[in-house]
Amino acid sequence: MLRNQILQKLGKRYLSIHEFRSAQLLNQYGVGTPKGKIAFTPQEAGQIALDIPSRQVVLKAQALTGGRGKGHFSGPDGLKSGIQILNNDFNEVAKISGQMLGHTLITKQSGPKGKFVSSVFVVEKVNALKEAYLCIMMDRGTQMPLIIASKEGGVNIEEVAAKNPEAVKKFYIKHSTQGVDDELAINIAKALGFDEKLEKQTAKTIQQLYKIFNERDATQIEINPISEVARPNGENEVMCMDAKFGFDDNASFRQEEIFSWRDLTQEDPHEVEAKKYELNFVKLNGNIGCLVNGAGLAMATMDVIKLYGGDPANFLDCGGGATPETIKKGFELILSNDKVSAIFVNIFGGIVRCDHVAEGLISAAKELNIKIPIIARLQGTNLERGRELIKQSGVQIYSFDELDPAAKKAVELAHQNPQTAT
Repeated sequence: MLRNQILQKLGKRYLSIHEFRSAQLLNQYGVGTPKGKIAFTPQEAGQIALDIPSRQVVLKAQALTGGRGKGHFSGPDGLKSGIQILNNDFNEVAKISGQMLGHTLITKQSGPKGKFVSSVFVVEKVNALKEAYLCIMMDRGTQMPLIIASKEGGVNIEEVAAKNPEAVKKFYIKHSTQGVDDELAINIAKALGFDEKLEKQTAKTIQQLYKIFNERDATQIEINPISEVARPNGENEVMCMDAKFGFDDNASFRQEEIFSWRDLTQEDPHEVEAKKYELNFVKLNGNIGCLVNGAGLAMATMDVIKLYGGDPANFLDCGGGATPETIKKGFELILSNDKVSAIFVNIFGGIVRCDHVAEGLISAAKELNIKIPIIARLQGTNLERGRELIKQSGVQIYSFDELDPAAKKAVELAHQNPQTAT
C-alpha cells in the first residue's frame, strides 16, 4: 500500500491542465467545444454569461480533480457540486460563482484537503442528444498508442467496463507517427454510436484529437463525454463537452505554451518547493522523517522502519547531489509536518562524500535549531572523516554504520520523543 502510494506519485510524470485550457487547445485544432470563457471574479462571470447567446449556462469550478459534479465545497454551508446549470442571469451567475471562487472543492479524487478554486469556466448550455466516451493513451504492454471508445459516456468508464465490458472498444495505432487513417477513424466513430450522418465529422474529430496527442507530447487525452449535440439551426454536430489532458514532463522544453499553463496552486506546495531543489518528496502519514539518497535505498529504508514498528512521515530522495543546501531544504520539508518526532538520514556516499553529508547535517541541525532526534547511517567515501565531524560537532546526532540498528533506534526514539519538531 505504502509503496503503491509513493510509486504512483513519483511515476506521475505528466502535467495536468485546467478544463478551460483544454478547450482552448481543442479549439486550436478545430475540435468543437461549447462556447465559454474563464472568469476570476463573480462580476466577470456574470458578464460572460450575458455575452453567451443561450437561455442557460453551465458554471464549472476549475480544479484539477475528477468528480467535480458530485463534489462539495468546504464549510458547513458549502455549495453542493462544482458544476452548476443556471439561468442566464447576471445576478444568479455572480452569486453562485462567488460561492465557488476562493473556496475549496472536495471530491472523491481530491481527498479531504480538496482543491482551491481560483477561477470558474462559464459555458453555454447545449442540448446533448447522446454522450459517449473517448480516450487516447499509450499502452505500455504493446508500446503502441491506444484509443478507447465507448457508447456510454458521461459516467465512470471503470464502472462501464466492469458492468458491460462489451461496451468498451479498443483500437491500436500501429504506425504512431502516421496518425489515424480514414478507415480506422470511421471504425472508431461507429463505436461511439452517433447518428450515421455525423460519422465523417466524428472521424475528423478523432483524427484531430490524435494529432494533438502526437504533436503536443500528450500522455493522455480523455474526452468524457464526447457528445452528439443538437444546434438551433437544426444541424447536429459533435462536441467535446469535457476534457482531461496529461502531458509528458520530459517534453516541457518543446511544449512551452502548454507548460506555461501549469497551475502550481493545484499542487502540493511542499512537493513544488522540493522540485526546485531537484528533490523527490512525497508526504506520508507517519512520524519518522526520512532523508535518503537514491529511490531504491529510500524504499528499503521505509521498509525497515515499518519492520521495526515505525511509520515513515515521508519519502525524500535527494539523489546523488546531497549538498549542505539540499540537506537543509530536505530537513525543512520534513519539519513542515508537525507529526515528525525523529529524523532518519540514510546516505550511501558514492558520488557524494560522507564528510560533506556530515557537514550538511551539522549545519542544518544548528541553523534550524532542531530539537528532535537525528539518526544518521552513513556508508561510503570518507566515512571516517564524516564520523569524526559528527562526533566533534556538539550536535546530538546518533551515528550508525548499519541500516537495521539505525532504523531500530529511529523507531525507539520516535516513540519516546514528544511531537515537537523545533
